[in-house]
Amino acid sequence: YQAARDSGQVLVARHSGTVAAVSGRQIKIQDDEESEHLYNLQKFVRSNQDTCINQRPSVSTGDRVEVGQIIADSSSTENGELALGQNVLVAFMPWEGGNFEDAILISERLVRDDVFTSIHIEKYESEARDTKLGPEEITRDIPNVGEESLANLDENGIIRIGAEVRPNDILVGKVTPRGETELSAEERLLRAIFGEKAREVKDTSLRVPHGVHGKVIDVKQFRRDDSSDHELPAGVNENVRVMIAQKRKISEGDKMAGRHGNKGVISRILPIEDMPFLPDGQPVDIILNPIGVPSRMNLGQVLETHLGWAAQVLGFKVATPVFDGAKEEEIREALREAGLPEDGKVDLYDGRTGEKFDRPVTVGIIYMLKLAHLVEDKIHARSTGPYSLVTQQPLGGKAQFGGQRFGEMEVWALEAYGAAHILQEMLTVKSDDVVGRVKTYEAIVKGDEIVEAGVPESFKVLVKELRSLGLSIDVINEDEQTVEFTEDTSRDLLSNIDRINLTGFERTGD
Repeated sequence: YQAARDSGQVLVARHSGTVAAVSGRQIKIQDDEESEHLYNLQKFVRSNQDTCINQRPSVSTGDRVEVGQIIADSSSTENGELALGQNVLVAFMPWEGGNFEDAILISERLVRDDVFTSIHIEKYESEARDTKLGPEEITRDIPNVGEESLANLDENGIIRIGAEVRPNDILVGKVTPRGETELSAEERLLRAIFGEKAREVKDTSLRVPHGVHGKVIDVKQFRRDDSSDHELPAGVNENVRVMIAQKRKISEGDKMAGRHGNKGVISRILPIEDMPFLPDGQPVDIILNPIGVPSRMNLGQVLETHLGWAAQVLGFKVATPVFDGAKEEEIREALREAGLPEDGKVDLYDGRTGEKFDRPVTVGIIYMLKLAHLVEDKIHARSTGPYSLVTQQPLGGKAQFGGQRFGEMEVWALEAYGAAHILQEMLTVKSDDVVGRVKTYEAIVKGDEIVEAGVPESFKVLVKELRSLGLSIDVINEDEQTVEFTEDTSRDLLSNIDRINLTGFERTGD
């Protein structure tokens, strides 16, 4: 109880008295002197971990409360007690290799009934600053953006509450002034024709990042000219914060754990009818691998399984402190009392065939938690994207929309298979052959034959590095002629970097 109280997420009564009124957002308590005290509940507030804080009343009208009593639960508590997971029916057995290497098999029931569903709230922020060329402006009037993209924006260019958003949708419309030099050829032509009508601004709107989707639940706008007490940093005229909430059901790739370090990743979600079932027809919720127990010596999970099952049948709550928990004999006694087998094992039946498995299986109730390592935050894929300026190789990491690292050992693996063509692609057109990748992209789009790969930029960087050390390095071809590649067309491409867009293909020239 103390852990829940100290979390700061529960609401604690500051006065003794009687509950006069309760709603989803407010609790009114009348103290012994007949004074009324209001307690406001937090509803769908973002935590620092991007999870959702949502307080619920745990008292009813007419209840007597004392000072220090918990009167409202939060997302992670129940009746004032810490409650981060769920009690689920678990079987320890192999299942066609589906739970190999600590993988976890779960029933579709856990998805359908939202047993491990969580709400996540992310905050996105946009600032309008003063620049050398003039102030940035938050507006709905954004250059080169269709009406469809502006459909969910209000008259100020800010997304409306309740809008469903997907990657690249505009959250806050913003334009930044730019100088003459930044104008492209088309824009210079438009200015020559229409005079000053062509706006000298560029689109710097806040957009939904790659891989994010959800519903806008809150928008906050702060202006320097407001009389309110918020203080904006120097040079910032306006600040807009947008909160996007999404409901995440448990899925393959999410990480789960018990209370004994028995963690694993969900490998499959099986239909309820395919799960192994007890003699009374009840299907299990989770299948864990028994090999995860002996070598790790965390037998607590097995004892918890037995005691949890007995507690569920007999309808009592268990608190077993560390080093002072239930003894083995006490667990046997509880199983006996519940009318369950003393060894905690029962005959299970295959949900697909209805046949009994050839030996009894350990079954029981375990308290399982969903961890913050969610697959939706980690999954990432890229075709083309930004490249490093020096090596011209794709950047790394999801945040930079980078590529997958193909390291030394991965190269050895392909060499071991003799996969020469895949290896050459990996080291040239898929990475830092600047000319080759542009031509390859073009060939794929047009359906032409892919051209032969060129020289990777990293090789050119290596040669220059060695030359800078005073070593004479020349590349010689089969005819024993010196190949001069360091000043080829890739230099033209690099020197005119503004003509190549970061998606990997060349823009049309001036």
